[in-house]
Amino acid sequence: MRGVDSWEKALLLSRFALEKKAYDLVLMEVRGITSIADYFIICSGRSDRQVQSIAQGIGENLGAMGTRPLAVEGMSRGQWVLMDFADVIVHIFYQPVREFYDLEGLWGHAPRVELPEPYSTLASQFRIRAEEQL
Repeated sequence: MRGVDSWEKALLLSRFALEKKAYDLVLMEVRGITSIADYFIICSGRSDRQVQSIAQGIGENLGAMGTRPLAVEGMSRGQWVLMDFADVIVHIFYQPVREFYDLEGLWGHAPRVELPEPYSTLASQFRIRAEEQL
């Protein structure tokens, strides 16, 4: 992904996650808060298999573009997969594990970024938390 800035990369990675029906996708801008990345993408799967599928989908799509993540952790268990793309870090959780670690709370001072269309509409279709509150 040479020549792609961190915002474009975050959108592309968000799209790939949403194509695999990632739930409750949140994009957070952590630039200025930490030096490890510009953006965090946090999303969930309803099972360990779906978590693995989301991560595999991201990897396959990027592989087709000739790019690979710097590191991937947690793929074998599918509870929390972390994919490091240098300036964008993707966290894919099995939903109960996401609630336990509460990264959104830990990084609550980081601004959430509104996804542009069509991503925001797609993301709103895949909500677990909203369903639980009804």
